[in-house]
Amino acid sequence: MGKKLVMAQRRGETRALCLGVAMVVGAVITYYILGTTVLPLYQKSVWTQESTCHLIETNIRDQEELEGKRVPQYPCLWVNVSSVGRWAVLYHTEDTRDQNHQCSYIPSSLDNYQVARADVEKVRARFHENQDFFCFSTTRENETSVLYRRLYGPQSLLFSLFWPTFLLTGGLLIIVMVKINQSLSILAAQR
Repeated sequence: MGKKLVMAQRRGETRALCLGVAMVVGAVITYYILGTTVLPLYQKSVWTQESTCHLIETNIRDQEELEGKRVPQYPCLWVNVSSVGRWAVLYHTEDTRDQNHQCSYIPSSLDNYQVARADVEKVRARFHENQDFFCFSTTRENETSVLYRRLYGPQSLLFSLFWPTFLLTGGLLIIVMVKINQSLSILAAQR
């Protein structure tokens, strides 16, 4: 009976060690992936200065002129603000600025024109309700754009690193507990 118990303990310890090592390896791989994808975006972000923006004007753009003809386009919002003592164009995020320089806010659903237009109208109404709000600007002198929300800020970086850290800590705790259990069982067997 005692020999079967020792064998069962060994199998359980082996499984626990494998789980702990797998968790540590998974955390290391996740850290590597985050270090090569999210961290460079965070380091390249120049939108570090938080300031107060005051709304100057909003405009909904839903038609574009190409060669003298009006071509329907998805509706988007154009917002001009005053920030740090100068005029600037407000963009929702870094990606909005990269997608279309002529739009401050692009609705998420572009399939249905009426739904997209209603979404843009709702955002425009919110800007008119709160004409003073926080925004992010850059320290560059000639930059004429500001962001409403940063995608690659310190909060997103910490949120991205939370689960791998939790996984690494859990894996190390499992390994340490198994090793302590093994050493205690050896001490108990020697008595």
